[in-house]
Amino acid sequence: MNKPISPALIRQRLQAHYEAGEAAWLARIVCNEMLDQPLTDFYLGKDIVLSANKEIELENILTRLCQYEPIQYIQGKARFLGRDFHVAPGVLIPRPETEELVERIAREAPAGTHVLDIGSGSGCISVSLALTIPRGVVTAWDISAEALDIARGNARSLGAEVRFVQCDALTVQPDANEHYDMIVSNPPYVTERERATMRPNVLEWEPSLALFVPDNDPLRFYRRIADLGRRLLTPGGRLYFEINQAYGKAMASMLHEYGYTAIHIEKDMYGNDRFALCQKD
Repeated sequence: MNKPISPALIRQRLQAHYEAGEAAWLARIVCNEMLDQPLTDFYLGKDIVLSANKEIELENILTRLCQYEPIQYIQGKARFLGRDFHVAPGVLIPRPETEELVERIAREAPAGTHVLDIGSGSGCISVSLALTIPRGVVTAWDISAEALDIARGNARSLGAEVRFVQCDALTVQPDANEHYDMIVSNPPYVTERERATMRPNVLEWEPSLALFVPDNDPLRFYRRIADLGRRLLTPGGRLYFEINQAYGKAMASMLHEYGYTAIHIEKDMYGNDRFALCQKD
């Protein structure tokens, strides 16, 4: 026998684990995107009539959400600049701030630009740039084989040409003939002391390898990439970083020490220091 259930009951169950606004947002995704309820019916509070299989599916979804598993991992996808990227616990879930960074690069990159994305993750940066920059040549590095498998799959499904390379950015010794016009990176930048402030849907599910740096060395990846940039960037080439909002001034100082010019620390949509931009002369 088919069983009716209301969006309000779904929202009520989620509110035991999430704030009211987030519970309502999650309930809408569950009803509209995962149970195929028309959006108008959701806002009118109409019941969804579930088959036995759909009832089991809903219970599985709600159980996972109540364990703080991100909805993107449950759906297996995340939206980034209007495209669906496959995501799984082996990669970070793309953030809106990163969309801002990619849009900035896409505006500034001439046709034929050679771009290196260090720390590819799901491929959201590299694939988006490959699809946006006319005749762009995009390479992406990541240390994780699992992340690279996901990124390659996203490139295939979205029709992007990206060269993916497995390597450790902290130790790699690039070919002397390898050069790029732009390097972009959203590396690990959350310090260990910040763990206590993080929500369980991030801390317990997203990959620690892609999140955390030691408290005593928060700029370790940025220093290494700045050093690589001195060797890999063409004259006039640019570095684009997403950064921890607490280290904007330290980033600017470090980039100056490495000889970069036109250094800018810029804010994201939330008013936080989030992007470091600079140029190699």
